Formats: sequence, structure tokens, C-alpha cells
Amino acid sequence: MSTDNEICRMDAVTIASKVKSRELSATEVTEATLKRMDVLEPHIHAFCTPTPDVARAAAKAVDTKIAAGEDPGLLAGVPIGIKDLVATKGILTVMGSHLYRDFVPEEDDIVVERLKDAGAVIIGKTNVPEFGYSGVGHNPVFEATRNPWNLDLTSGGSSAGSAASVATGVAPFAIGSDGGGSIRIPSALSGLYGIKASMGRVPLYPGCRDERYPGVSSWESLEHVGPMSRTVADSALMLKVITGPDPRDRYSIPAADFDYVEAAGESIKGLKIAYSEDWGYAPVDPEVRRVVSEAVKVFETDLGCTVERVDPGWEDPLPHFWTMVASDTDLTGMRRLMKGREHEISPHLLDLVFRDWKAEEFTDAKFVRQGVCNKMWRLMANYDLLLTPTLAVPAFPLYMQGPEIIEGKMVRSAAWLAFTFICNLTGQPAASIPAGFTKDGLPVGLQIIGRHLADRTVLAASGAFERAKPWAHVWPKLVGDLGL
Repeated sequence: MSTDNEICRMDAVTIASKVKSRELSATEVTEATLKRMDVLEPHIHAFCTPTPDVARAAAKAVDTKIAAGEDPGLLAGVPIGIKDLVATKGILTVMGSHLYRDFVPEEDDIVVERLKDAGAVIIGKTNVPEFGYSGVGHNPVFEATRNPWNLDLTSGGSSAGSAASVATGVAPFAIGSDGGGSIRIPSALSGLYGIKASMGRVPLYPGCRDERYPGVSSWESLEHVGPMSRTVADSALMLKVITGPDPRDRYSIPAADFDYVEAAGESIKGLKIAYSEDWGYAPVDPEVRRVVSEAVKVFETDLGCTVERVDPGWEDPLPHFWTMVASDTDLTGMRRLMKGREHEISPHLLDLVFRDWKAEEFTDAKFVRQGVCNKMWRLMANYDLLLTPTLAVPAFPLYMQGPEIIEGKMVRSAAWLAFTFICNLTGQPAASIPAGFTKDGLPVGLQIIGRHLADRTVLAASGAFERAKPWAHVWPKLVGDLGL
């Protein structure tokens, strides 16, 4: 019989297999997970709304199906955390804001419907910055989420709690969302694999699509939902469940013509790969440069690819990014909700919502986006993949929006995000994969970017790199210190 700790160190593929074969029951898995959550939560604050009763009921339903000889689904009994920006029917969904402190959605997001149908067990809602308008993990309502590798540092965001929960084995995977990097950012800072599939692969609704809820309805042209996990195979398995078109999302596209799980096992020998260390303009922490450059060499020395250094040739579009976010935001609705409650709102969000935006700023940003997209497809016409650092820095202290100095240069507080948001502008598939550790023991991510709709190639490269340089056996010291 497996111990609780053994169960919580299993990947999702293994758990689903053992539950289906009756080596484990979904109830055993759920109870082990909830015990681990109880031990870790005082340290990491990953879950803003734990749902033990919901989890136990879901696990019982899976076990009942199996006992009756019915198919329990691809994710039978696998525990999962759901980011608190993603709607869950009947479960509090606060989004890190006092404005929605008592909000209980009347319907599930599409991905939640699909996860439930596949037999996954929701163990709680994971913490986020207010409405996800940040790359870190603190908000005005709940305790700040902490990085399991160093509790004084951020786990990244906006999928902050999802990252901390998976990094400590509370669940083998979690749902994140990504409007400017919010799957890849916390994956990089927390030592995980996270993938933002091509725009439209994973349909969204009501998140980003429901005009009735200001704040919830934001980021429509930028947002993606996807998996964060300790292994590439687990993310591929989740993608197999949550992808495919849905009429509620006008951006959703036809189902892929490949199997996500099989793609992660394919060879990438012979691929031509571009590598940009800094886009030609971004300050990057020297330790990040070192770790990522060593990881990039693996594609040549171990995986049979050719790698060429490139600079894409666009000027830094970061000053226009938040303008694009503002243009996707219900400014009228947000201002109405915030009026008289300004003291309860995150200062950076107040600044964005109440700024006196001009039409020309929105149209300028739109054309900057078009320019980036055009330069990117021209670059990718010559390469199968593009590699970059995921982030310009390792994890930094809590309660900051970002470091003010990188590589000895004064920078904007969002400059550390130079690499991630580009693929939200273009809609390309992009993953962050653990590249290694700094001299201080902090995780560093390598970003793997594919051509338009080339999710299969990104997964193949991710799986190949993982086989060459595995990481899932390495756990944060906190886990061992707590006897887990």
C-alpha cells in the first residue's frame, strides 16, 4: 500500500493509471492530498479557497464509477487546483479582489467542465494577484503566496498559488491562465513545466468572455488557459482533455490533428532552432544568462539540433503592452465598481483603470502588436523553434511588482517580463521548462516558442529536453524539512 507521501510524489499519469486499475482509490489519493495541503498551507499560502468537501464528493463519484465498471475518465481521481480567475460553479471565485469577495459563479469555465468530466478532483482555488493584473502573487484579500524554494520570495504570477501547490506536490498539476506569461512566469520561478498552447486551442468561457462581470471579462485578445505540472507528460495529458473547439469562445479553433501525449515523446533530431538571449535589448540577470545558455547547448550536444543566435528586430513593445490590456478591460464597468472603494484596490490596478486613456494610445498599441507579429512570422519562417530565457531574473522578494535594477541597469518594474508577453501578442505556443538553478538554488526557466499552431513541436522539444535533463526528482528543501 502506498503511503500518503508516496501518493503525493506521483505524477498525474501514474495516479490516473493506479486509480483505474484499483491499485489506489480516488478517495485514498484525495485524503493524502488534503493532509499534505493542511501541512503546507501555513507556509506557502497556495490555496485561497480549499474545497475538501467538493474533493471528497468527486473522489467518491470516481470510485463509484469504477466499481460499476464504467469509464472514470482520462484523469480518474487526479487532484487538481483551479486558478481563482477561472470560474467554478458553486465555489467561491474571488480573483484576489474585494470587489468579488462573495462571488460564486453560476457556471463552470469550459476547462473546469472538461476536467470534471475526465474524472479530475478539484481540491481548491489557487491564489492570484488582483484580477491577474500582475506577474506576482499578492492581493488585498488573501495571504501572499510564497515561493517553496525560498519563502521570502515570490512564486511568480498571476498563477501564483497553482505554481506553489504543484512545486510542493499538493497536486501533480494545476490550471493556470496566461495573458502576458502567467503560466510561464510562475513555472519558471517555481521549477515547473508550464505551457500556453496556441491561441484558441483551449477555449475560454465565461472567463474573458462574459460582459456581465467587469474584471472577469478582461484580457480577451491575450488570454490563454493551460496546465502547470512537474512533468511534460502531465501537461500533455491535461491538454488532451481541455483542448478542442467550443461555440462559447469565438477564438476557439478546430481540434488538433495530433495526440498531445504522443507528441511529447517524439524526436526533434534535425530541427533548426533560433536562440535569442535578450531580444537584442533586454537586461538579463547574469545567472539567468548562464543557466539558459547551458540549457540551450543541450539541443545541439544531446538532441541533434542546430542552434543559431538571432535578434528578432523589433523595438521593445513593453511600453505598449499594458495599453493593450487596458483596451481589453471594461474600464467603465471597473470604474463603476471601484468608485468609493479605491482604498481596497491594488494601486497598480487603480492607476490602469482610472488613467485618462487616449484613442491614439490604443491604436498605436494595436499597430505595434501587428509589427511584432509580422517580424515574428518572418523570423520563424527560417526556424522550427525559438528559445529564450522565460524571465530576465530569478525569484525576488515578496510584495514587489518587479526588480528596479537588472544587470546594473535601472528598469521599469515590468522589465523582467520582457520574454513572455510577446507570445500573447502573437498567439504562438510557448512553454517554460526548468533549465537549471542559480548558484543560490533558485529555479530558472527556458522558454520554448513554436511557429504558429506548432504545439506539437513545442511538446516534442519539451519532452526531449526533459529526457536529456530530467528535473522532477528535485524538490524544494521545504518539502523535506516538513517530512513530506
